[in-house]
Amino acid sequence: MHPAPSVILFTTLSGLGFGLLAFLGLGYPGVTGWVAFVFYAIAYGLAVGGLLASTFHLGRPERALKAFSQWRTSWLSREGICAVAALLVMGLYAIGAIFFENHWPVLGMIGAGLSLGTVFTTSMIYTQLKTIPRWNMPLTPVMFLSFSLAGGALLAGQESLATWLLLTAAAIQLAYWWQGDKAFAASGTTMASATGLGGAGATLRAFEPPHTGSNYLLREFVHVVGRKHAQKLRAIALVIGFILPVLLLVLPVESTLVKHLMAALAVVAHMGGVAVSRWLFFAQAEHVVGLYYGKR
Repeated sequence: MHPAPSVILFTTLSGLGFGLLAFLGLGYPGVTGWVAFVFYAIAYGLAVGGLLASTFHLGRPERALKAFSQWRTSWLSREGICAVAALLVMGLYAIGAIFFENHWPVLGMIGAGLSLGTVFTTSMIYTQLKTIPRWNMPLTPVMFLSFSLAGGALLAGQESLATWLLLTAAAIQLAYWWQGDKAFAASGTTMASATGLGGAGATLRAFEPPHTGSNYLLREFVHVVGRKHAQKLRAIALVIGFILPVLLLVLPVESTLVKHLMAALAVVAHMGGVAVSRWLFFAQAEHVVGLYYGKR
């Protein structure tokens, strides 16, 4: 699919923001006062910034509010409701930590659950699509949640936990790529099923393209990434998004200032790696409509 910058920003930033909110809700770190204000400002900046970025991909942004009414059938609607609920609950929890220097555990746990629930509902928007086999598998929400937890732990300063979560997320990413590369073939979708032509055992091929020029479906749902190009981007995403942050966290450093600088660099590297991974997530998503146009 066409990797729209707005959706890449949305899935990258909101995952990190809600991941940090989840850790803050669980009391990690247990900061109060102005220090807490800084942490919540970062978390809300990422979460809200990501959500706002997603609206730029909407054809009619002014109708976004109508999405909240379709929660019975739409994962997009459920995502919006979870996001608003998480931000409101964690806002109340933040008020207690910042202005009253007090943590309300029950409220924090609810907010943490809603924050991770938002990430899960976001992932299900893509997981539910049977027309995109690479997304339509259980590893998709697992990957989204693992990225959010790893990034959240990193931003929350939980270095020991972040190291293990980063390694776990990297392993899940590798498993996702491995299974995703086989997903289209495993789905059994062919040109015969895409066009509705041909009987049992029939082999079809495209004689001519359905259109003489491009159209919306070709622009949005048929995006070809060269194998060599994709492998290079996968290596970049894995190295700067996970391996480099882990190395920066485990290297022995005596200076507190240098340690903080390395932690900040680890966060920046992780965000860059996740952004590359998200670009591949969309660019390599093969929609079955491509069969109809003879693009596979």
